[in-house]
Amino acid sequence: MTEESGLEPEAVELAGRLFDMARTGDAASLASYIDAGIPVDLTNSSGDTLVMLAAYHGHVDAVVALIERGADVNRANDKNQTPLAGAVFKGEDAVVKALVSGGADPRGGHPSAIDAARMFGREDYLSLLES
Repeated sequence: MTEESGLEPEAVELAGRLFDMARTGDAASLASYIDAGIPVDLTNSSGDTLVMLAAYHGHVDAVVALIERGADVNRANDKNQTPLAGAVFKGEDAVVKALVSGGADPRGGHPSAIDAARMFGREDYLSLLES
């Protein structure tokens, strides 16, 4: 992996831990690392950012901590999926509201968050996303 990425093994290992923190919702640790200089929009090999992983896994505290530190809530991954669309897909109400409050574009990505809300008949999300 280090040959492909050009990174030292320790950096690769740290990045893996950071992505795990986002997946498990370890908001305090993520905040500490970001505050210490780790890029808030760090991406993995699929283009997923920390906020994408936290949102998809339903961790509102981690999402809010990352938004407060400047995370790009509209950054799509390599499949053109956005954090907001992922949260809508998973039915993560608190995360959807946090992302919308943080400036997430409901029309970004493909399918967009609006498309996902329509697909799953989530009228409550449509009211929030189309306002």
